[in-house]
Amino acid sequence: MAKLINLNSFKEFLRSGSIGGIILITCVFISLIIANTSLGPSFENLLATEIGFNTASIHLRYSTLLWINDGLMAIFFLLVGLEIKRELIEGELSSFKKASLPILAALGGVIAPATIYFLLNKGTETQAGWGIPMATDIAFAIAIITMLGKKVPASLKIFLAALAIVDDLIAILVIAIFYSSDINFAYLGYAAGIFLFLLVLNKAGVKNLAAYLIPGLFIWYFIHHSGVHATIAGVLTAFAIPTTPDAKESPLEKLEHILVNPVNFIIMPLFALSNTNITFQPEMIGGLTTMLGLGIILGLVLGKPLGIFLFSWLAVKSGVGQIPKKASWKHILGLGMLGGIGFTMSVFIALLSFPGAQLILAEAKFSILIGSLLSGILGYLWLSSLSKKKA
Repeated sequence: MAKLINLNSFKEFLRSGSIGGIILITCVFISLIIANTSLGPSFENLLATEIGFNTASIHLRYSTLLWINDGLMAIFFLLVGLEIKRELIEGELSSFKKASLPILAALGGVIAPATIYFLLNKGTETQAGWGIPMATDIAFAIAIITMLGKKVPASLKIFLAALAIVDDLIAILVIAIFYSSDINFAYLGYAAGIFLFLLVLNKAGVKNLAAYLIPGLFIWYFIHHSGVHATIAGVLTAFAIPTTPDAKESPLEKLEHILVNPVNFIIMPLFALSNTNITFQPEMIGGLTTMLGLGIILGLVLGKPLGIFLFSWLAVKSGVGQIPKKASWKHILGLGMLGGIGFTMSVFIALLSFPGAQLILAEAKFSILIGSLLSGILGYLWLSSLSKKKA
């Protein structure tokens, strides 16, 4: 029964992710249209509008864009954290045999693109963006593999979801360790103290979600002011929420079901709308052939499939992992291509890599857009062709 519940939750995750991916694609096009019409300046002013309040001891007045990127995205990372924990406890990452292949594949899909980017940009002003091509966008990737329907084995979709979840966990660690600066250890200590308190609540058997989410807001505030990116608060809160390996719905699963639709249909579209408003400039085309542009595009289009395929092959040949049921190595290569769709997390890391450098950031976003688009098209065509050959 527990296995049935887990499979159903994965199916729900895949279904909501695919629809959310289609909405995301629509929002990307809308944002690009707005940015390149007379509506662009008005939209920029809206994103710059400050919301919130300040007092002598509390600072909570920020631009609309910052509230989206640091506030709403913390809820996105809360959902990601819930998914990671659930899969570690009862799902596709719950045993060494199950987890080894997606973990190693995700690791290869991080190392290869980051290495390609770093080698091309070492010693330049764009060196800090090495984390940009290492991320996989769950919503977009699942949307495209779901569009393939029965042309690909069902096990491949589950493998992609597990791989993308591990990929997100690695991205979270990278953001926390490498993209945080000017650490305020006092605020970080306050956040750590509240997190430990939540772990005590978990150990004591407290199942009321409010008991975790309200302190989670304080964790967000303190981490935001500590210098570590505020979205990490969502992951910490998620890891403290209790779950169980049996069929009975746990507080974690209840919250996951509550959040999945708002995240996929509201938060992620808002992020896409506010962060892909790229105003096209002639020099941006040339930017695709700079070390920045090549590092991102080659990292996503070549590095991702190369790393995922190579590490998966090593895992299976060494007996550590097992290839998904009814899937072939050609399927794994095609899945690796879809792994190169790094849109949401890649844009997010680009924002952290080049704060204030508007032209560099615009070129990075444009390169992410091109690299993700190429990866999606190539992955779809490759996997679709395998089905035709089999028929």
